[in-house]
Amino acid sequence: MRIATWNINGIKARMPRLLEWLTDFSPDVALLQEVKSVDENFPALEIESLGYNLVTHGQKSYNGVAILSKFPIEDVMKGLPGDESDAQARYIEAFTGGVRVATIYLPNGNPCPGEKFDYKLGWMDRLIDRAKQLLEWEEAFVLAGDYNVIPTDIDCYDPSAYVDDALTQPESRARLRTLINLGLTDAIRVHHKETIYSYWDYQRGAWQKDNGLRIDHLLCSPQATDRLSGSGVDRAPRGKEKPSDHTPVWIDIAD
Repeated sequence: MRIATWNINGIKARMPRLLEWLTDFSPDVALLQEVKSVDENFPALEIESLGYNLVTHGQKSYNGVAILSKFPIEDVMKGLPGDESDAQARYIEAFTGGVRVATIYLPNGNPCPGEKFDYKLGWMDRLIDRAKQLLEWEEAFVLAGDYNVIPTDIDCYDPSAYVDDALTQPESRARLRTLINLGLTDAIRVHHKETIYSYWDYQRGAWQKDNGLRIDHLLCSPQATDRLSGSGVDRAPRGKEKPSDHTPVWIDIAD
């Protein structure tokens, strides 16, 4: 089973690219972020016509996440537990194809210090708490999405350019390490030790120069890691006309 994550940066603007990718790459499960659409405006019929079930957690103009799956989608939870006052659409969790998956759009946190950075850190603390709960169930799960954290300097084309950025702050990186150290696996790094990116800014010719970042991650539970047979980054969509600034990242899980 192939599970992919992709920050599409707007479902309306990216619909041709998404349909093309779903047809050509054909992941079994696609976890989308930053759809920027309320649920009632999400183009469900076009996606369902390709054989996908779907569930969305939308928000007008900002954020928004979705799960697309060729399998039934069950036990859906919208919103990350731990703060009932948080109305931002950044998390969906569900069971599909024998695996529990979550699509995550972690807060950017800039500018920092400030309220947005504090929100990011609090959100990460809640994600750590949720991961602890999931690990108690001892089942295969994958927490995937745009984490807005550059794990190490090798994951950034020029670390000096991001010294003051929320994506590289010690507090952000420490929380990501805490999450992984619970017993999760950064799937891409199992198969790729080299520099590999998932995001290229629209500005300053970043794509053409390969000035990228690795901020889109798939973190696997021990039970999912036992079944992990491959992983990679599909760079093709980033080179298309009117692309997202992110490109899909994927893993293969054995049945």
